[in-house]
Amino acid sequence: MNRDYLALASRLQDEISELEHVIIRVKEAWKRAVKEDDDYYLDSVAFNLHSFYTGVERMFQLIVGSVDGSKPEGEFWHRELLRQMATEVKQIRPAVISKGTRDRLEEYRAFRHVVRNIYSFRLSKSKMVSLVEDIEDVFNAFKIEISDFESFLEKR
Repeated sequence: MNRDYLALASRLQDEISELEHVIIRVKEAWKRAVKEDDDYYLDSVAFNLHSFYTGVERMFQLIVGSVDGSKPEGEFWHRELLRQMATEVKQIRPAVISKGTRDRLEEYRAFRHVVRNIYSFRLSKSKMVSLVEDIEDVFNAFKIEISDFESFLEKR
């Protein structure tokens, strides 16, 4: 067994655990935002949605650094990294995530871009609704696919 791959699999598991905490924070902040009709809770929701995708992307960066050997570059590297993870690299690794999961994660990547580039008071509650409602399903699909990838790593 490749020690680097085993270490990577362990690190991915740690990141999944961290993301589970982020999901809880998204859901709790959303409940409070709706109940209190308080935009300050929306800031928390936005920040945690941002953190969710940042954590996913950190996992992808670990994978490309340890397995792929090539990272996307340029202005659109975030989008390209997501695409790379949904693509098999022949003789190196299977696709890490499915194209369906990639498409769903793309919504979180795009939202993170918005959060990074506008003032928080300009965030729209209506645009966050579907992200909050879907986050558990998206995360569960992602978690299954990462677990399958960890199994691949452990066999190498």
